[in-house]
Amino acid sequence: MSTTSVARQHLPSVAEITKTQVDTVEAWHQEPIENQYDGFLELVCRQHEFNYRLWHEEDIARSPTADDAKIAEVKRAIDKLNQARNDMIEKLDDAITALLERLHIRPADDAPVNTETAGSAIDRLSIMSLRLYHYREQLDRADADADHRNKVAARIDLCQQQHADLSKSLQELLDDIFDAKKRHKTYRQMKMYNDPSLNPEIYNA
Repeated sequence: MSTTSVARQHLPSVAEITKTQVDTVEAWHQEPIENQYDGFLELVCRQHEFNYRLWHEEDIARSPTADDAKIAEVKRAIDKLNQARNDMIEKLDDAITALLERLHIRPADDAPVNTETAGSAIDRLSIMSLRLYHYREQLDRADADADHRNKVAARIDLCQQQHADLSKSLQELLDDIFDAKKRHKTYRQMKMYNDPSLNPEIYNA
């Protein structure tokens, strides 16, 4: 793989993307959510924000003190956030498509297509940054015993390995796409449950 890939000249590196995700998870737990980025990283941060909000709504939904009314409220919030999260995955892939068109990068018609888009991989890295942050919180709990800490430490090691593997694979994918070795496509989520014309629980109500 060429170290002078066009991707590295026109897109933030995967290292920059993951640093954005890790830094904002840390910052947003201390202060209000803010997106100070431009260009592609602004989209990355926006998509990441929906995962951040989803993570904490999911925690509330599983609280044993949440009554039925609260759970219903939270589940509706989760539904909207998840739709927005998936919409932003598409926007990330659309931004890559637009950049490829501006640069006139056209792979061969028979060039391979990856099983996962770059936007989907960025989404997975976003979730992994949240998982790592919250596992480290568990490691630092004052009331945690040695067994709990050992279990959490082992999971942190595994998450770090997976984060590194996915980061490397995403960078290779982006390099291949911008070197015209692979085709890039946006796969539309086409969620049916939020569409009043497609969900029978809505149009038959």
